[in-house]
Amino acid sequence: MTAHDNTATGYELLTPHDTRYLFVLPFSTDPDLARRFLARDCEMVGNIRFGKLLETLDKVAENTALAYVHRFYPEARVVTAAVDSIVLRNPADTRHDLVFSAQLNHVGKSSMEVGIRVECLGAGSSHLATCYFTMVARSTDSGEARSLVLPPLKYEQEVDVKRYRKAEQRRQTYRDGLAKAEEMPSLDEYLFLKKLHKEQEAEDFCGLRARDLVLESTCRAYPEQENVPKTIFGGYLIRKAYELAALAAEMVTPCRPVPSRVNRINFNQPVLLGDQLQFTARVVYTGKTTITVQSDIERFSRSGGDKALSNSCLFTFSNVDEDMQPQPVPFIYPVTYAEDARLLNAYRQRVD
Repeated sequence: MTAHDNTATGYELLTPHDTRYLFVLPFSTDPDLARRFLARDCEMVGNIRFGKLLETLDKVAENTALAYVHRFYPEARVVTAAVDSIVLRNPADTRHDLVFSAQLNHVGKSSMEVGIRVECLGAGSSHLATCYFTMVARSTDSGEARSLVLPPLKYEQEVDVKRYRKAEQRRQTYRDGLAKAEEMPSLDEYLFLKKLHKEQEAEDFCGLRARDLVLESTCRAYPEQENVPKTIFGGYLIRKAYELAALAAEMVTPCRPVPSRVNRINFNQPVLLGDQLQFTARVVYTGKTTITVQSDIERFSRSGGDKALSNSCLFTFSNVDEDMQPQPVPFIYPVTYAEDARLLNAYRQRVD
């Protein structure tokens, strides 16, 4: 059944507000849950596992999109296509309940943008994060996944139109970024890279090289990580990718790198039960007080021996002291052409 068929047979178009979904992590009344989200067994500002929050966010985005899709296709599934952006605005902790307020901002032909606002309750309540996920509706009829056509939303309120336009702008910005990544370096960018390579030729050079700031890990995908039959939960994958990225960021500075932004996460290939996973985290750029880490996941099929890039992630960390005040970080130097390209991509998206 197409979207046109749905609306023609009496389905009324929904507004973004009709797609609202709320989820709460009740840390104040569930100490076991709070401990599972604890980053360290000590008192400190922002003591929470951001990787576990990523898992939660991915599930909230899925539930929000799925509730909409099931109105028209009760047996359909949704998959995460991308995490477009997550901006961390204030530190969270496990002493206060967290509220995830989500809704659809934009519905395209088969994709949806889910916007999620994260807030904490209680004393000192604040806006913690703003998040945008792109989800895709899929049918698994006949055992083969295919995209489904969705009815559009109706944008009646001014705030809904504004969010719709911002979602369109984010989509266009991403497309422009892909095109920009294929461009040759500008003159300023070329001179910037040339300067970095020239500095490494000095006999007394003691800077950090990108090749020395790489971490790898491997694991096997098992049933407890499944979200739907034979497919591994994307939230688990990006949590693991983030955790390795955080360890890589700690190689740069003795202070405390804390997440400040998820620049982008792409979901390229599904991970299947039994696949071997190769995680690689590389520090690709440092600003004045920030560290950018690229974290990739490759899947290796146990049966066919084929491999594919499952996820590509770009995280930005802020280097802070115990009072969460920004601290300077050393610059890192690329050596190879591949490191030049990764640095240039992060440099163009930099958050100093």
